[in-house]
Formats: sequence, C-alpha cells, structure tokens
Amino acid sequence: MCHRCAWATSTELEQQYHDEVWGVPQGDDRQLFEFLVLESAQAGLSWRTILQKREGYSRQYEGFDPVKVAAFTADKVEQMLLDPGIVRNRRKVESSIKGAQVFVELAAKHGSFANYIWQFVDGKPIQNRWQNPSEVPAETEQSRAMSKALKQAGMTFVGPTICYAYMQATGMVNDHEVNCMRYQPCRDRAASFSL
Repeated sequence: MCHRCAWATSTELEQQYHDEVWGVPQGDDRQLFEFLVLESAQAGLSWRTILQKREGYSRQYEGFDPVKVAAFTADKVEQMLLDPGIVRNRRKVESSIKGAQVFVELAAKHGSFANYIWQFVDGKPIQNRWQNPSEVPAETEQSRAMSKALKQAGMTFVGPTICYAYMQATGMVNDHEVNCMRYQPCRDRAASFSL
C-alpha cells in the first residue's frame, strides 16, 4: 500500500494533487501564478474546497495568464462574482487582479517571477525530514520574509501562512513526510532543479 501524507488521504482529488503537484519544484511563471491565486483564495477555507474549484479558476483566470488577469476590468470582476466555480469573495477576486499586476511588474524587473520568488530559498528547494504532520510549521523565517516583500510590493492575502503553503505547493520546500511515497521523488527533482 502506498503511504501518503496524512492530509492527502480523504478524496481522490486530494490524492491526485498530492501525488502529481504538491512539493514538485516549479519554475514556470504561469504555474507560479496559479498557485499564488489558489493559495490566496484559500484563506479561511479548506484546501479541498479550492481543489474542487481549480477548473473554475482556470476558466475565469484565462488559464492563469498573469498578463491577461492584470488587465481585468471592474465589469470582469462582476461577471466573475456570478460564477460558483470560484470563491465569490470580492476582496479576494480584486486582490488577485492587483496581485497579477504586481506579479507582472516583478517578472519584468527580475527576468521572471520565478527568479524573484525563488530568491527566498536561495534558488534551491529546502529539504525537510518530517516524521509526522505535527512537526510541519505553519510559517517559517522564509515565508515571513516573502510575505513582507510581497505586501510591500502591493499584494494582499499573502500572509506568512499563505506564503508557506505556497512554498509547499510549488516545491520551494519539500514537506512530504519522510515515509511518504512522494518524499524521495520530490527530493530527486529538487536535486536537478535550476531556474
């Protein structure tokens, strides 16, 4: 039997996300933008809720194209708030559009958003060795630094806990438990990862 991290055992959707996405180092700006949108949307909600709405987000957010999202208008916001396929929270939707604008600015300034965001872990995934879920922190020194920098740049819904979840999702940190079937594959991917 395959052992997965404790959080990823409830639904097939969570298992698939855990097995294919979570903890895999991401250097693609579109994927980095996707998880910035999704993790910010999760604030106060369960990750399962967000996973169930992932397709709706992809549809409304133009396949997570940050340049297109950065140009969204007030009319587009109103249309998005009618779609049950996303979390219909005006503050979160408006925040994601502002976030896209900041994302595009940071990408232009640094050559890519990946170049900017990976600096918080010195360009290399952090390899943790957790034995059980209770050891995994909610935030770290790196996520606090990331949160502070993103807020100063103009983003919202990017507190230290959201930033740490973002780091976990995008493989900036490997938080699979050591006995999880995905721990070593993510560790191997991290060893060959470069921007």
